Amino acid sequence: MTKVETLERLVHVPLGERSYDILIGPGLMARAGGEISTRIKGRRAAIVTDENVGARYLDGLMDSLQTDGIEAVSVTLPAGEKTKSFDYLTKVCDVLLEARIERNDTVIALGGGVIGDLTGFAAGIVRRGVRFVQIPTSLLSQVDSSVGGKTGINARQGKNLVGIFNQPDLVLADTDVLDTLSEREFRAGYAEVAKYGLIDKPDFFEWLETNWREVFAGGAARIEAIAVSCQAKADVVAADERENGRRALLNLGHTFGHALEAATQYDSSRLVHGEGVSIGMVLAHRFSARMNLASPDLADRVEAHLKTVGLPTRMDQIPGELPPTDVLMDAIAQDKKVKGGQLTFILTRGLGQSFVADDVPASEVQRFIEEMRPS
Repeated sequence: MTKVETLERLVHVPLGERSYDILIGPGLMARAGGEISTRIKGRRAAIVTDENVGARYLDGLMDSLQTDGIEAVSVTLPAGEKTKSFDYLTKVCDVLLEARIERNDTVIALGGGVIGDLTGFAAGIVRRGVRFVQIPTSLLSQVDSSVGGKTGINARQGKNLVGIFNQPDLVLADTDVLDTLSEREFRAGYAEVAKYGLIDKPDFFEWLETNWREVFAGGAARIEAIAVSCQAKADVVAADERENGRRALLNLGHTFGHALEAATQYDSSRLVHGEGVSIGMVLAHRFSARMNLASPDLADRVEAHLKTVGLPTRMDQIPGELPPTDVLMDAIAQDKKVKGGQLTFILTRGLGQSFVADDVPASEVQRFIEEMRPS
């Protein structure tokens, strides 16, 4: 890995008729109207955002669209994971229909992963599909949730269990907006960046171990890390769009992480998604060592790096009391990768050697969680 000094990058996601570009760099929010108008015929748009992001960026985005001849309406939702619900999905669909958004018009997700997932779902089901643009405003959404077409909401039984695949028509990842994130939000997104190295890019993980401070500081190293992450996801999505095989690797750490999020009832004061993924990736590597698939030294190395950047790496770092192990196991059993009732985990044989492990014994997982729980 070498540092690249260009200030803008383009990653193409090749999916035939559903292909699209990811633009990465500074100042893209101000150019949104022009980028959208050159790709989408419709002259009307609806923006979905949340209270925090909307207060900072909605007016500027509306001005950009208007400058390029796009008439826009907007809806602002509460911030937080609990917004990914049936109630707010209904609200967004109502706004789109009342605004008479048509199939060639654009629905724009302006926000992090929650807004992107919810908005993409609504865009995919209103009129059986309208055009859809992602403008992700968190590091996590820029490198993960805005790319690949997974959209949806949470259900009482677990996270992301109701949704569809709906590829965007364009992703605009404005790196300037990341300067406004809190340290906690940025660190949470970094967990997803590190994930790509741990899946199958050991050289990228090694680069991150050396250059993470520059990534946090911004500039060319940050843009490079985002571009490598987006390219890694684009490559996997192009090969397995609907997660029938290899795409499941992108869930490294997520089976454990989603269970922990459910255990905290999606309370962001206790745990946010990237923090759950961080703990989950360490657990996945430790479980791999327990199953004699990888060295315990690798789990130590992964934990050391994530700990160094300030991420939680153990269950006992989650504030408050966790529910009993059988409740965590119920959440794991609801994971989308479960097939025929058999547990599936993303495990590893070495640095950047992750693989899909089918039919993992539930008894082994339960014993492992008991050992990893706070004493």
